Amino acid sequence: MNPYEIRKLFPILDQEVNDQPLVYLDSAATSQKPSAVIQSIEDYYRGYNSNVHRGVHTLGTKATDAYEGAREKVRKFINASAMEEIIFTRGTTTSLNIVAKSYGGAHLSEGDEIVISYMEHHSNIIPWQQIAKQTGAVLKYVPLQPDGTISIDDVKATITNATKIVSIMHVSNVMGVINPVKEIAAIAHQYGAIMVVDGAQSTPHLKVDVQDLDCDFFAFSGHKMVGPTGIGVLYGKKELLEKMEPVEFGGEMIDFVGLYESTWKELPWKFEGGTPIIAGAIGLGAAIDFLSEIGLDNIEAHEHHLAAYALERMAEIDGLTIYGPLDPMKRAGVITFNVADVHPHDLATVLDMDGIAIRAGHHCAQPLMKWLDVSATARASFYLYNTEEDIDKLVKGLVKTKEYFSNVL
Repeated sequence: MNPYEIRKLFPILDQEVNDQPLVYLDSAATSQKPSAVIQSIEDYYRGYNSNVHRGVHTLGTKATDAYEGAREKVRKFINASAMEEIIFTRGTTTSLNIVAKSYGGAHLSEGDEIVISYMEHHSNIIPWQQIAKQTGAVLKYVPLQPDGTISIDDVKATITNATKIVSIMHVSNVMGVINPVKEIAAIAHQYGAIMVVDGAQSTPHLKVDVQDLDCDFFAFSGHKMVGPTGIGVLYGKKELLEKMEPVEFGGEMIDFVGLYESTWKELPWKFEGGTPIIAGAIGLGAAIDFLSEIGLDNIEAHEHHLAAYALERMAEIDGLTIYGPLDPMKRAGVITFNVADVHPHDLATVLDMDGIAIRAGHHCAQPLMKWLDVSATARASFYLYNTEEDIDKLVKGLVKTKEYFSNVL
């Protein structure tokens, strides 16, 4: 793949920010969108905007075909065994909340254990905190190794016969660590627990096969994988989803409504109450087409290359600390760091003046920040449209910023 040709397909990247060419290094927060995805959404609103499932007229039929066609694209993309296992949601956060409320609420009781890790995004912490409070379950954390990775021995030591749910992120949004979720799932299943995977940071960058991972639930968002915001996916094994109750009630998800009792539609629609996210699903389908044409293997290889190059270049800067493993093959295209005596927010602000967009803050991972013994960090994240030249500009900007604050101090 040629990232210089690919970036031409993303109109937003062809601009200047503060009179400098844009260098976008914040794809872990949200990715940019190619023209094909933008056009697919415009085509829907211009050509066949209609509600789905309810009408028999031409526009309604076309919209329904596109919406359900997107579901089939998702199924193939993550290798789910059936279309009924693909539920459209607002994003990873909503998907994880559905699992916590519906499955967790029905299967947890006092003394049961929920196992997560210190590196989790808040979206994979707070829902479990809340359901633990409601049910009396106990929340446990798998410890991290000094380099920020998860040890299988620590997983085995944390999961017990009382564990009912294990929920781990596939790729860390802070350290880029690629977690051994397949092996963790196998251990969870040995103890009769289910495995939930937060795939927000893996699905855009790695080839995902939910059947190979043997996870019970898998959640991800469209906006991190060149798709639109406001659309996400919850994958669940059919036999589990069929026994779960919806968490949102109203139109679209019902079969029969009486004065005092109602029944639900079959999967997957019983979890999609109200008018669904039609344009978002169509845009997500276009994003999957785009990524599939390039190839996830090619994207993963490109990001490993960029990570290796960035780690090498950033190591040249005195006083720069990188968090997470230094082996580029153990991480995705995310590098979180701090520069001595420069606050991450100041660093990001100065880089922005040179048109370089990075993220600064706690990255919705405050427990991990505490584990790292920092209040905040800076983060550069790469995707298929980034180049070595982008990293060179980042390194140049970091050196410039470090020198500026050295002179000020």
